[in-house]
Amino acid sequence: MPDNLLLFIGMTTLVSLAPGPNVMFIMSQAALRGHRAGIMAGFGIQVANVVYFALTALGLAGLIATSPLAFFVLKWVGAGYLALIGTLALIRSFKAHVPVDASQPAPVIAVGRGAFFDGLMLGFGNPKTIIWFITLLPQFIDAGGHVLSQTLVIGVVGTIIDMAVQWMYTHLGGSLSRFLAKPHIRRWFERGVGVVFIVLALLVAFGLRQHT
Repeated sequence: MPDNLLLFIGMTTLVSLAPGPNVMFIMSQAALRGHRAGIMAGFGIQVANVVYFALTALGLAGLIATSPLAFFVLKWVGAGYLALIGTLALIRSFKAHVPVDASQPAPVIAVGRGAFFDGLMLGFGNPKTIIWFITLLPQFIDAGGHVLSQTLVIGVVGTIIDMAVQWMYTHLGGSLSRFLAKPHIRRWFERGVGVVFIVLALLVAFGLRQHT
């Protein structure tokens, strides 16, 4: 077990609570598409996190950190997907909305699959996730010890913390859904979400630099 596990727990909690693309996406999915969509988006993000944990355990995270091409691809894929989410939200906001009928819920399977895939793609391209896994996470692993077991411990602990925080944000976003039943409020909310994601895309594209 890592000696600095408590420090890892504290830092992971703070990073998970910090507003960012994942938080914004989960809240907006829960608010606009329902509680299930927020949960499925969170699961998609967690699957991406598990992949990054595996890369860390295999030592590939360091390779990504020092590879200009890999970093470039991850950065621009992330920026592109953020921009896509924002653009689609803006497009939807300018279309005529049908008033929400609570007695006719959205098809949960389609909504769940779409939110999961979007969460998965966002998780892979989220700059905060990339920086966390390729620069900060390795600092909590003792290279002289059993790397795989250490990564497994902090992976499980980190996932539990992140999922708990995501549940909180899902419920917070879901509490907004009744206000978004009004078409004019929903339109402006979607426009706000769209602008935020496009700004995040620009910050990732032009503000995220590789550190070697």
